[in-house]
Amino acid sequence: KPTAVRKKGEAPAFQATPKVNPVKEGFDPLAPPQTTTQVPAYKAYKDPIEKTATFETIEQIMRQRAMVIDGAMGTSVQKYKLSEADFRGERYKNHSHDLKGNNDVLVVTRPDVIGEIHAAYLEAGADIIETNTFNSTTISQADYELDDKEEVYFINKTAAELAKKITAEFNAKDPSRPRFVAGAVGPTNKTLSVSPSVENPAFRGITYDEVMQAYYEQVEALVDGGVDLLLIETIFDTLNAKAAVYAVEKYFEDKGRRIPVFISGTIVDLSGRTLSGQTNEAFWNSVSHAKPIAIGLNCALGAKDMLPYVENLSNCADCFVFAYPNAGLPNAMGGYDQKGPEMAEECRPFFEKRLLNAIGGCCGTGPEHIKSLAEMAAAYGPRKKHGVEPLMRISGLEAYNYRPDEGNMRGTFMSIGERCNVAGSMAYKKAIVNGDYEKAAGIALKQVQQGADVLDINMDDGLIDGESAMTKFVNLLISDPEISRVPFMIDSSKFHVVEAGLKCAQGKCIVNSISLKEGEEQFKAHASIVKKHGAAVVVMAFDEQGQAATEEDKVRICQRAYRILVEEVGFFPEDIVFDPNILTIGTGLAEHNNYAVDFIRATREIKRVCPGCKISGGVSNIAFSFRGNEAVRRAFHSAFLHHACLAGMDMGIVNANQVKEDEYAKIDKELLEYVEDVLLNRRDDSTERMLEYAATLEPKCKPTAVRKKGTGVAGGGPKAHEKSWRDEVVEKRIQHALVKGIDTFVVQDVEECRTSGSYEKPLRIIEGPLMDGMNIVGDLFGAGKMFLPQVIKSARVMKKAVGHLIPFMEEEKRKRELENPGTESSGSNNAGTIIMATVKGDVHDIGKNIVAVVLGCNNFKVVDVGVMCPWETILDAVEEHNADILGLSGLITPSLDEMVTVGKMMEARGMKVPLLIGGATTSKMHTAVKIEPQYSGPSIHVLDASKAVPVCQALMDPVQREEYCEDVRDTYKELREEFFATLEDRKYLSLKQAREKRLVVDFSQPEHTPVKPSFLGTKVYKNFPIAEVVDAIDWNPFFQVWQLRGRYPNRGFPKIFNDDTVGAEAKRLYEDAQRMLQRIVDEKILTLNAIIGLYPANSQGDDVIVYKDETRASQRALLATLRQQGEKDTEDPYLALSDFVAPVDSGVKDYVGMFVCSSGFGLEKLVAEFKAANDDYNYIMAEALADRLAEALAEVMHQKTRVELWGYGKDENLTFDDMLKVKYQGIRPAPGYPSQPDHTEKQTMWDLMKVKEEIGVELTETLAMLPAASVSGLYFGGKCSEYFSVGKITQDQVNDYAARKDMDVKVCEKWLGPTLSYEP
Repeated sequence: KPTAVRKKGEAPAFQATPKVNPVKEGFDPLAPPQTTTQVPAYKAYKDPIEKTATFETIEQIMRQRAMVIDGAMGTSVQKYKLSEADFRGERYKNHSHDLKGNNDVLVVTRPDVIGEIHAAYLEAGADIIETNTFNSTTISQADYELDDKEEVYFINKTAAELAKKITAEFNAKDPSRPRFVAGAVGPTNKTLSVSPSVENPAFRGITYDEVMQAYYEQVEALVDGGVDLLLIETIFDTLNAKAAVYAVEKYFEDKGRRIPVFISGTIVDLSGRTLSGQTNEAFWNSVSHAKPIAIGLNCALGAKDMLPYVENLSNCADCFVFAYPNAGLPNAMGGYDQKGPEMAEECRPFFEKRLLNAIGGCCGTGPEHIKSLAEMAAAYGPRKKHGVEPLMRISGLEAYNYRPDEGNMRGTFMSIGERCNVAGSMAYKKAIVNGDYEKAAGIALKQVQQGADVLDINMDDGLIDGESAMTKFVNLLISDPEISRVPFMIDSSKFHVVEAGLKCAQGKCIVNSISLKEGEEQFKAHASIVKKHGAAVVVMAFDEQGQAATEEDKVRICQRAYRILVEEVGFFPEDIVFDPNILTIGTGLAEHNNYAVDFIRATREIKRVCPGCKISGGVSNIAFSFRGNEAVRRAFHSAFLHHACLAGMDMGIVNANQVKEDEYAKIDKELLEYVEDVLLNRRDDSTERMLEYAATLEPKCKPTAVRKKGTGVAGGGPKAHEKSWRDEVVEKRIQHALVKGIDTFVVQDVEECRTSGSYEKPLRIIEGPLMDGMNIVGDLFGAGKMFLPQVIKSARVMKKAVGHLIPFMEEEKRKRELENPGTESSGSNNAGTIIMATVKGDVHDIGKNIVAVVLGCNNFKVVDVGVMCPWETILDAVEEHNADILGLSGLITPSLDEMVTVGKMMEARGMKVPLLIGGATTSKMHTAVKIEPQYSGPSIHVLDASKAVPVCQALMDPVQREEYCEDVRDTYKELREEFFATLEDRKYLSLKQAREKRLVVDFSQPEHTPVKPSFLGTKVYKNFPIAEVVDAIDWNPFFQVWQLRGRYPNRGFPKIFNDDTVGAEAKRLYEDAQRMLQRIVDEKILTLNAIIGLYPANSQGDDVIVYKDETRASQRALLATLRQQGEKDTEDPYLALSDFVAPVDSGVKDYVGMFVCSSGFGLEKLVAEFKAANDDYNYIMAEALADRLAEALAEVMHQKTRVELWGYGKDENLTFDDMLKVKYQGIRPAPGYPSQPDHTEKQTMWDLMKVKEEIGVELTETLAMLPAASVSGLYFGGKCSEYFSVGKITQDQVNDYAARKDMDVKVCEKWLGPTLSYEP
């Protein structure tokens, strides 16, 4: 009609059928009732388990003052320097495994030592001492083969009895100040939240039940031994702690007696998280159900760094709070420098801010620290215990504290993601049934990214083994930090499946669900288990009569359940969530029409009569009748939530993205009217009218942009392109994927790199963009901006990328072998074989396992030898597996000494395999000072897991390796010099003691038998050809003169030319030097002279006697040497140069050599020429080149001596580069340098060889050489000789040295000034 035009394809205007029996105008079916009953009074829960009197005593003390906890046990034990025999004692004399380092057994074998330590802490002011049982579980003792249940019970009970005996003695002396024994319950050496398998992040090395049972057995023994309280401490994985809490609570229930519990977590770095990734508030939420008398933090950090986390814990905890930090952070050698008063000052802010009720010490602390802490704390009042706002406090890796806004419940609505429920997503169900858990995890991740506050996880399907699937999937999600940052709702109608899920999650979960369906006893049993796991709980409105459908039944059942939970089970009201059953409406059955109204009205009433409870439900159920019609279904969800939230609904299982998108105010108004007619049951035919209207809509349109059929889908027109990380260049995309842990596109991206032509071979992609991304990950981790689970996730992305490239690298290798038969081996396709081991005496392996995971993800084959590994086992494994690299791990300070031993034994076996050092107490400085000098192969400290990969890749790269190792050696040499230069508290042996520990060499043995030189006396070389020394120039010091230093991998000549910063300038400088050098050669400007002297000699004490002739009848000269006196932590000898010469009384004829070389003749004239022309650049260049030529001449003379003149190295075949790296036998130390710091020894050399007369080099009054471009030194040819640093010496040696040289002591002190350990 012309009055109602309709375009082709357009549907006629919709005309709904007339309304039938509508509600009266103004009637509100959801309006609250005019009158209400009084809110019931609920009885307070009374714990049926009897509490000991210790509760009240500790409460009273902590309200009056801060209590003092003892310090470290391990630190104190180490001071006794106990042997293996001490650890074995009589009981374990024939035990099958080494026990040294197993401190816990000392309560049995050396109770005197442990008792002394306990007493020392009590004497220092401790109120609480801990039993020596940190590792006394069957799990930890298995590493020592002491995991027999009865034996572990005996150790724990003995430890408790010993500590109680000591406290009883102190209590008897002073009853006014009671002392207590805390049963120490450590974290074990296993983790329930991190997979030890590279390939399977859902795998766990131990089960929750095994951990819980081990804790139960330990707690039973400790309590039987008489402990006053339990301390669950050093928690790095909250799930381990939850297992301990469960065991403790189960024990209390079984025995009917409760003792106080302290719980202490560990923040591992400045990210403020535990090792397993939880923030400390999330940690509190996860363990608060234990109702500890006190919560605290210990270990890992010093007080200064711990302060903000203790403050946060103090704010959120409603119990007492304590801390026992380390004595600062470990120093470079793995020890702790912070003294008691200094630590007390660092802890003072805890008390100034009133944050603590107890203070103690962890690693590095002893009685001195505890005394200082006790004295400092006594001046302050304790923290006042406070209540906290009653909220539902749940957690994943992060805390989620639900704070409802009564005026805007829709604004604070908790969205529970529905798509990891087999009933809520076909895609998810299919993935689980097919075993594609990674795809299922992707669905979980998308929900979190779209705004889900909590993830619902449900496996209830006939095709799925629910318990197995729940365990595997939750474990997998826990490994992904982006997913597991949110809490989980463990959802199943089968309670054993619920329990399986709870045993995998370290956070505080919500259980969905339990009900009264099977009666009160079953309901209470399930609720009690949920409470012991620390979860919140959803209670379905279901009882013995069935499911509640009406408002009255919903309220009745929920109120009954609430009463049982709060009065009989002791559930916190805020942790009770009722699901009054969201039932489907619009089914066509009249009895269903009021379901939504009944739910909404019941919500209001349940919230009123059950104070603090929450309301939830599966929102998608409401519109199940309209599935397939997107706009209608989603409009129902939005309208239902609007009205239910107005009534007090708190949360629901929803599509989080749609809940945010489908805002009630934006729903199409026409559609909304039809929806609310059904929802609010406003007329008899509302369902029919809804169906009629729904039939006119495009099925896939949105409720906020409705489209009628024939007009196209909602949101017409192309979307504007949004900027995405996927739009970046491929290298940036790879970097983003690694940092964020996204593996979706990484294969696609590396394939793009491979086929782009930008990378000559696949290996360059690994070395380039992939390693660039992992280096960023390492930097972020080191800065505390990423935490461990994220790093592991990044490593798995790396593994996937490398896995894609491996076949192409193998094909490349195959082609090379075909083209060049026999040139390549058919070795494995991994990046290299790495042996990893925790050294003897140490059972910690979590950090090592993490490194293994990351390396495995980067295609390295990792062979884990285990923990408590003797050096023999480790080195045998290296040889058995033909390993490319050895990695040692250790957490405790004694491990450092064991690592030194391994280095020594590697040297003894002639190994050259790179040695990597890692672990909490290790450091670059310790590796440089203690380990590298023991082993001639590469020794490298690796800071953390993220740094292990680039180090190992550099070591496996034949091009990079030598340069990288040289760079490390140079760095470590500088560190050693810095360490010894700044050492303040060095202890020294007397000269007598140092001589007793000298190097003793059997010179009669063939390898040490001296070689007789080809001549004795002197040999002079005048005007030595410059051309013959040019190739021996070491150019590295030349560039250092000009302060040009490349950075790795461009450190050193000639790679410095490639350095971005100094390369161009270094190249220009080198070219200028070459031109000047050529002029010097062509014009014979400089004259090179040298003299070499070889003499019969023997040592006598710390001197070397030089004889007149081979008859050795008379002395010609005496070379005095100095001996090391600085105390060493190892058994290394205290060296003097005389040790390298056969003693007089050995009867062995030995020899010593000396030399002077100069290239300075003619330099003065050349320099004057440049100065006259004001050419500073070239005169400095000339001097620098002359210095280099003098050193090069010395190198050539040393080679000539070794091979020809003395002949002890006649078979050597070394390049000049090898010589610069000191790969020859023998040494040439110079007077005035570290091995002989006394310049006056030059005078003896000059007199003996008549140096001035023979070659014209003379000494000034200060014993400097003229010309300045001169070098001098001694020759020692024995295989036993080595370079070393004398270091500082004491006055007894100075006095002795002056007497031997017939020199006045004051004069001697003047020459030895920098070497003196005292002020003369």
